[in-house]
Amino acid sequence: MSRLHTEFVYLAVAIAFAGAGAVFDLRSRRIPNLLTIPGILFGLLLHLFIGGWRGFGLSAAAALIAGVVFLIFWLAGGMGAGDVKLIAVVGAIGGLSEVGWLLGLTAIAGGVMAVGLALWRGRFKDTIMNLGALAVHHRFEGLKPHPHLNVGNARTLRLPYALAIAAGSAMTLCMTVVKR
Repeated sequence: MSRLHTEFVYLAVAIAFAGAGAVFDLRSRRIPNLLTIPGILFGLLLHLFIGGWRGFGLSAAAALIAGVVFLIFWLAGGMGAGDVKLIAVVGAIGGLSEVGWLLGLTAIAGGVMAVGLALWRGRFKDTIMNLGALAVHHRFEGLKPHPHLNVGNARTLRLPYALAIAAGSAMTLCMTVVKR
């Protein structure tokens, strides 16, 4: 199997898992463990089957890197634990060679979606002010969640971030095809 074909398969499967996570996130604001835990195991086993133990190790590293990056935002109160597990799934399936693209393009997709949501709800100015408040808070309090500006507050704007993960996965697939 050619490298492009293998990367295409990995990313197509990652998009399927991310898309399923987005559906759950939109409907219930939750991403179930029944999707994420088997997704991580599937990614690891897929890489083991195609790439042997080296592939397995690289898949585990990708899941760990992606998960730790999102764990920081969860610790700071900026996203749910399901988002952390879903990006670990996408990392495990997409693999280490794509994890940088997955994280970067997911961040861009999430930023664009967040700006769009703030504009759509007429709260762009408030959102910018809240970003400043969050920056000051985290500068002095570290990763401790802000008492009011966190994902647990129903009055704040909340983006179902699995949508951004799915979009970032799809854009990564496009970039992989284009760069070859």
